[in-house]
Amino acid sequence: MQNQVSILKTPVDHRYFEMDLLRFITCGSVDDGKSTLIGRLFYDSKSIFEDQWDAIEKHSKKSGDEHVNLALLTDGLRAEREQGITIDVAYRYFATPKRKFIIADTPGHVQYTRNMVTGASTADLAILLVDARKGILEQTRRHACIASLLQIKHLILCVNKMDLVDYRQDMFEEIVNDFENFASKLSIPDIVYIPVNALGGDNVVEKTKNMPWYQGGSLLYTLEHMHISSDTNHDDARFPVQWVIRPQSKDYPDFRGYGGRIESGVYRPGDKIVHLPSGLTSTIASIEMMGSPITKPQALTKPQALTKPQALTKPQALEAAFPPMSVTIVLKENLDISRGDMLVKEENLPTVGQDLDLMVCWLHENPLKLGGKYILKHTTKEAHCLIKEVKYKVDIQTLDPVTNDKNIRLNDIGRIQLRTTQPLFFDSYSRNRKTGSVILIDAFSFDTVGAGMIL
Repeated sequence: MQNQVSILKTPVDHRYFEMDLLRFITCGSVDDGKSTLIGRLFYDSKSIFEDQWDAIEKHSKKSGDEHVNLALLTDGLRAEREQGITIDVAYRYFATPKRKFIIADTPGHVQYTRNMVTGASTADLAILLVDARKGILEQTRRHACIASLLQIKHLILCVNKMDLVDYRQDMFEEIVNDFENFASKLSIPDIVYIPVNALGGDNVVEKTKNMPWYQGGSLLYTLEHMHISSDTNHDDARFPVQWVIRPQSKDYPDFRGYGGRIESGVYRPGDKIVHLPSGLTSTIASIEMMGSPITKPQALTKPQALTKPQALTKPQALEAAFPPMSVTIVLKENLDISRGDMLVKEENLPTVGQDLDLMVCWLHENPLKLGGKYILKHTTKEAHCLIKEVKYKVDIQTLDPVTNDKNIRLNDIGRIQLRTTQPLFFDSYSRNRKTGSVILIDAFSFDTVGAGMIL
């Protein structure tokens, strides 16, 4: 027990399982080969079950495809299979001995840009595909812009279908130069360029001999060695309360704890905290987590027989807790705390206010209404809000503000101001993705209509 918990003592070396889990999306224009790339990644890394391979092999023969259509591994909807396009976000999971991965395969069509926003909202990295024959297109720029707005710090530009341009180095370098000129306007600090052939597997899992002029690593090698642990905000302690835990059982007659997920920062027993919105202070008595502390994931082994579910174990006391752990915090003083409140450190408080200035990605067919009333969700808090002003839309081609057309429609990105009925506890999105993001919901239909990043 001591060995497992001791790794949590220092705030600069958090060896939690998230350091070995990489969430990434594939994005780009239509028919750039995003689904095929993921299929090739699965196939060459031996992450496909035999029945999956048999199913897509039969479907490919039935459709008259010349090769096995690896895109069928992610395109699961009937409409996707019939049209040969990706419509919905497909999440897939696989692992190597070095890392676990969660992949979101997102659509390339303009009308499904909102689905790309959904997939990118939790991603650590974006793989942006470009057809070597077509170069940088409008949708390529759109997806790069969204990745930048959503503060994805790592981007891999995969120039695909290099076999169709005879693996020419000058074609690859021309696309890289074009994208670098555009990317100078983006806030993506880490960009890697890889020439690939998803259909044939060149530079996907293994380095290819067809492009000896390329000196970098393969796509899988780059993904396995991408450093993301420093991306997590360990400075701003933010704990939105999700649930007040009072079992009132025989074993815990007087227990009162506050459950939720730590969005940023580090919490330890003995820390002084401030409760928002009251501003009252208290001290952390203990931090508890159901089950054993999570340790580093083991390398993949052969499938094991299923066993009976284990009974729930007693909560384990932790010496430290940090993102994205879901824990229960127990305080020494009894405060009036409920869902939507936040526990923070007294030396580092978030902004408290009702007026928000934010960039919004509009996700609904009905346009944004100036003066319209919406429901806003922020961390675990929900409030009504009013749209006060539309400042401008963003020109996806140039990233310049457009002030002569302020109608925010489906797939548009714009800057707006709104006022909420209750104070929120927030940070800017550039500082903290978790406490700097909001969701807008139609107050009548309850449809999700917008995703916002607080400026």
